[in-house]
Amino acid sequence: MEMTPLAVRALSGLFEQMTGQQLADGRRWRIDVALQAVMRARDIGGLDALAAQVAHPGATELRATVVEALLNHETFFYRDMAAFRTLVDEGLPHLAERRGAARRLRIWSAGCSTGQEPYSIAFALAAAETRWRGWTIEIVGTDVSPVAIGKARAGVYSQFEVQRGLPVRDLITRFDPEGEAWRVRPAALEGVSFAVHNLLDPPPAGEFDVILCRNVLLYFSAARRRDVFDRLTTAIARDGVLMLGAGETVLGQTDAFRTDPALRGLYRPATAP
Repeated sequence: MEMTPLAVRALSGLFEQMTGQQLADGRRWRIDVALQAVMRARDIGGLDALAAQVAHPGATELRATVVEALLNHETFFYRDMAAFRTLVDEGLPHLAERRGAARRLRIWSAGCSTGQEPYSIAFALAAAETRWRGWTIEIVGTDVSPVAIGKARAGVYSQFEVQRGLPVRDLITRFDPEGEAWRVRPAALEGVSFAVHNLLDPPPAGEFDVILCRNVLLYFSAARRRDVFDRLTTAIARDGVLMLGAGETVLGQTDAFRTDPALRGLYRPATAP
């Protein structure tokens, strides 16, 4: 279907306004492909007509549907394993030395999509049971997509999804079969919660020791990225740890965080002691 410049500007502008994410030229194919089902379901004749309808003041539900269709939910268990292991094997134990008295950790997975990242953290910590015995660990997963958060809360994944990055031992010990899918066992849900949250809004309440914000900010404009980094500083402990995606960095993006001199790929608040 032909995408007129007016429709592209209107729909990509709506998407950025509501999520902060830009549809760069290399991603604009999603406007046509991802919105086909929306237009068929509503008998809308084309992208120009869809753009006109979402502009109506009362089209709140349609706008939300369009944004949901354009979101990228790509994720999988233990994504970027090397970086993940750095966090779990080095970053968290380093924090544990500073939290020994309280024996409490709060971890925020921002932009968690369908929940594989928070569950991966929970599984990794459960595997190191001796180290973390007696600790209270809260893992909060958030995403702008209500559909993704609904799936994360359900904890049900297809055979294809559990085959992407999940070790067999985790599948056996952390999941129960459910038809042709797999459901996270109740014991693995302990301490894990999910909520709909937009990174353009104030962070969830409370202070976090660790924030993972991976493969989300790369879709933001430089100005919005700086704003989000500033918001993250209000949510992270002074000696906390920030983890970004493998292709992301704070260098040249913000003065709010600096690289961790000892742990490659992790970042600290600029005010860290």
